[in-house]
Amino acid sequence: MYGLAVTAPAIAIGWVGSKATESTARQPEMAGRIFTVFILSAAFVEALALLGFVLGILVQGKL
Repeated sequence: MYGLAVTAPAIAIGWVGSKATESTARQPEMAGRIFTVFILSAAFVEALALLGFVLGILVQGKL
């Protein structure tokens, strides 16, 4: 159950990182802005992973 909660966010972070790298290669002058958006996106996705992990623990009644 926990693996499922973190698998999708891991894939999403990889996809966002891939697109950020691709965008930086296309427009190097926007690298700072792209990096900022990437960090914010990764933080939001990671928050969802942590939320899924905590909800998984709560559903099992071990907290």
